[in-house]
Amino acid sequence: MLFWLGLLGLTMVRMFVAATSPMAPDEAYYWVWSRALAPGYLDHPPMVALWIRAGTSLLGETALGVRFLAPFSAALGTFLLVRAGDMLLPGRHAGFAAGVLMNASLLFAVGTTTLTPDTPLLLFWTATLWALAKLLTSGDGRWWLVAGLAAGLALDSKYTGILLAPAILAWVVLVPRMRVWLRRWIFWASAVVAALLFSPVLWWNAEHGFASFAKQGGRAASWDIARAGQYLLELVGGQIGLATPGVAVLCAAGMVLSGRGLRRGDPALGLLAVLSLVPALVFVQHALGDRVQANWPAIIYPAAAIAAAGLAGRWRERLRPAALLGFLLTALVWTQAIWSPLALPIQADPTLLRLGGWQKLADDVAARARAEGAHFVAADNYGQAALLARLLPPDIAVLGAEARWALFALPTAAPGIAGRLGLLLRSARRDDAPDRRYWNDITSLPPLTRTRDGMTAEGFRLYRVTGSTMPPEAGTAIAVMPRPGIFDQEPLHVRTLP
Repeated sequence: MLFWLGLLGLTMVRMFVAATSPMAPDEAYYWVWSRALAPGYLDHPPMVALWIRAGTSLLGETALGVRFLAPFSAALGTFLLVRAGDMLLPGRHAGFAAGVLMNASLLFAVGTTTLTPDTPLLLFWTATLWALAKLLTSGDGRWWLVAGLAAGLALDSKYTGILLAPAILAWVVLVPRMRVWLRRWIFWASAVVAALLFSPVLWWNAEHGFASFAKQGGRAASWDIARAGQYLLELVGGQIGLATPGVAVLCAAGMVLSGRGLRRGDPALGLLAVLSLVPALVFVQHALGDRVQANWPAIIYPAAAIAAAGLAGRWRERLRPAALLGFLLTALVWTQAIWSPLALPIQADPTLLRLGGWQKLADDVAARARAEGAHFVAADNYGQAALLARLLPPDIAVLGAEARWALFALPTAAPGIAGRLGLLLRSARRDDAPDRRYWNDITSLPPLTRTRDGMTAEGFRLYRVTGSTMPPEAGTAIAVMPRPGIFDQEPLHVRTLP
């Protein structure tokens, strides 16, 4: 009972953090998705857009509305993880220990107070683990269909969900007790269920030149042996930081334990092994040619946390201090994100790098737009365009000038802005020039900075531009960004500012 009361309290805290912490550019970008619902998008499948649309339909287009389902998905995922742990490792209180370890990680601190594709992916990945644990303990083949349903929804959340397929197949093939399912129709029917759920994403890709598959699949073929050592160290360091050091070490030890169980043919430990080791091997392979973002291996941790909870002896004694350290670091990150009491350099403060100073930047851009008499503000970075759309005053039109917007069902700004004056905002980190296919004239203006409490997070170049009078070229697109609370957008929604 104490565990569940603690989880309830933690969920309420997460709701507060979700409501009060600033929004990151990627979150704003996914909010744009929710205003242009489709079976697929360039970057990911559509689940995150559906979740945001559901939350904003209930609570409005506030930060809490966008993130509303994240704390609840974490609570449900924790329940499923606890139940799976108790079924797979009975008599060891493994479920509660695994639940504590997962909730103590910074992975959950971020994923339960923001909403990205990893949030629904982690829930449905854990639901697949739970369904397979029910299958193993009950012997009832109908649980294969539940697992197929959960796996299909995981794949509708993020393409990483495809790793469930080789992991589950490896479990059935490598564990003698499970091989009987290869001869039963219901095992293969579960794959059909998952494929049917994923079919709308396939259809969208087919209609759009398989753009999403090309973008994500192109990463798998990268090889850069000269930098592989650097990428591998970044992968390990990112997991130590995101999981927190104690939780990361325990999960690694749990993966070793489950791997030994798989070698012995233990079906419970074998399940935990394949669901953690298969994706781990894929990310290691990816690191041989390109950088692995720290959040990508999140799917490793549900199974690894259960395996870690099954450790004995001195390993078991490390569960409590690892969890305490994780919750302490989580509290520090949340506090810094909301109130920023510590004046940390940007290298030591990811909340400043991603979240700090956006509203002040938007206010500065709005003041410049009014001073220049601009008809619109444009950005050629998708996250910045989306965030400006949420933060700028509603009478200032915000445009996204980037080829990706051609794949969205958003109103077009061309040719309505031809010859009209606007502003273009670009990060100073970019070393390329603005794309002249979008603009007739480009004139540099004094730069802007994104700051929080006197600490600089990022510099920006600002340009006075006029819309191109030439017909749009292939590979270009200018979209009118949606605005919170405005649902009757026209193809051109720009006006002269007072």
